[in-house]
Amino acid sequence: MVGYIPFLSNMNSIAKLVSVALLFPLNLLLLAVLGLLLQQYWRRAVWLCWVALASLGLFSTHAGALLLAAPLESQTPVLATIPPTAQAIVVLGGGRLSKAPEYGDADTPNYLTLARLQYAARLHRASGLPVLVSGGKPDGSAESEAEVMARSLQRDFGVEAKWQEKDSDTTADNAILSARILRQAGVRRILLVTDAMHMPRAVLSFRKAGLEVMPAPTVFFSRERLNLFDFLPGGEGLRRSNYALHEWIGMLWYQLR
Repeated sequence: MVGYIPFLSNMNSIAKLVSVALLFPLNLLLLAVLGLLLQQYWRRAVWLCWVALASLGLFSTHAGALLLAAPLESQTPVLATIPPTAQAIVVLGGGRLSKAPEYGDADTPNYLTLARLQYAARLHRASGLPVLVSGGKPDGSAESEAEVMARSLQRDFGVEAKWQEKDSDTTADNAILSARILRQAGVRRILLVTDAMHMPRAVLSFRKAGLEVMPAPTVFFSRERLNLFDFLPGGEGLRRSNYALHEWIGMLWYQLR
C-alpha cells in the first residue's frame, strides 16, 4: 500500500502529459513538427504543416470554436422550470484565481466558476433547495476549491453552502464523493449546475454514481450572437476550442473506462 500512492501520482502525471499533448495548441505544433521531420523522406508530408497552420487559424476563432462546442451544448436544453422532486443543488468547480490581491491575496473563483455559482444562487432563491459545492485541490493549493466556492457564494450572493465536497480532482471524483455526502443526507435527486459544454460528461458521471440528475446548464457559448470579429483568430477562440476538445476527449475516456 505504501507504493500505491506514488504509483497513482505517476499515472496521473502521465495522463496529464498525454492530455496536454492532445489539446490545442500543442497537438497542432506536434503535427507541424512531424511534417517537418517526415519531409526529408516524403515530400508531401509538408501538407501536415499546412493542415496544422490552417487548423490553428480556424480553431482560434469564436466561429471555429463552435464546431466543437455547439454539439456538446446542444445535448442539454436550458432548465425551463425547477422540478418539484429535486432535493438539492450541486455546483461543480471550474477553476480558481489564486492570490487575488483585491480579496486580500485569498483565492477566488475564476469567471466560469463564478458563473456557475451565480446560477446556483438564482436556483436556490427560486426553490429554497440546499446547495453542495464540489471541488478539491487538483492544482496542489492549500485550500480546496469547494472552500473557495462556499466563501464566494456567501460573500457575493448571500447563499450558504450546506455541504462542501473538498477532495475531488476530476469530474468522476466530483460525482462519487458528492454522491457519498448526499446519500448520507437522504438526497438522491439533484439539480446539477455546470457549464453547458461540461454538462454531458458531468451528467454521465453523476448518473453512474447513482444519483437522479436534472441538468441545470449555464454559460452557453453557442447561443451568443456572431459578428465579423468572431471570424478572426484570437486567444479567446482558441481557449474555447481547447475547452471543447478537452470535453470530447474526456467523454471518450470516461466511456472507454
